[in-house]
Amino acid sequence: MNEPEENWPLNYFNYFTEVEEHFQRARGTGLFLLSPVDWALIETWKDSGVPLEAVLRGIDEAFEKWRSRKSKFRQINSLAYCTQAVLEQAQRMAGLDTGSKRSESSPPFETAELEAFLRRCAGELRSKGDEALLSIAETLEALAAEAQAHLGDLEELERKLTALEEKMIAILRSRQSEEEALVARREMDAELRPYRSKMPAAQLAMLEQQYLERRLLEKAGLPRLSLFYLR
Repeated sequence: MNEPEENWPLNYFNYFTEVEEHFQRARGTGLFLLSPVDWALIETWKDSGVPLEAVLRGIDEAFEKWRSRKSKFRQINSLAYCTQAVLEQAQRMAGLDTGSKRSESSPPFETAELEAFLRRCAGELRSKGDEALLSIAETLEALAAEAQAHLGDLEELERKLTALEEKMIAILRSRQSEEEALVARREMDAELRPYRSKMPAAQLAMLEQQYLERRLLEKAGLPRLSLFYLR
């Protein structure tokens, strides 16, 4: 379901915020907070190349179907309820051959914003006083020093940041005890249990991975490095 490289969505850096706000509007509860599972699910959609528009349409479709039901036993409390509708919308959009190319457009943020984000992430890693994280912080600082140049190829920068985050996760995973890993999986299973029947196996596997990785980083107090977290 990955989009062709030439259609890489430069305008999707607000992916998470857009999905969160759209779900809140559709639900009619602006103060509703997404769960860790919801955030991990959004990330699986983003990483799978599901277009933002497909997610937003899928959310609307799921709520329309829910509202049309005569019996509504409970409110929709998770994005997981919208999974099937989102995937169907993504499949429909994938079937449309528009022949579009990447449009020439301005970068989605300023040089100063990008540099500040990279330096902030580096600073958070340095603050841990962990020798294993120091090389990652140094790489981030080097990227920050050339922020203006990276605006010309954000896709390549995102690849580099993904590699750095994977290195960071590998370090944390190597230090995780068996008991800590078991506790994390128990929590994950408890949260995902209501939604397992609603998701394809491949997406469920990706969701489990995202959930566990997100939990590792949050517990360690380390930042997400993807440009999708810049704003």
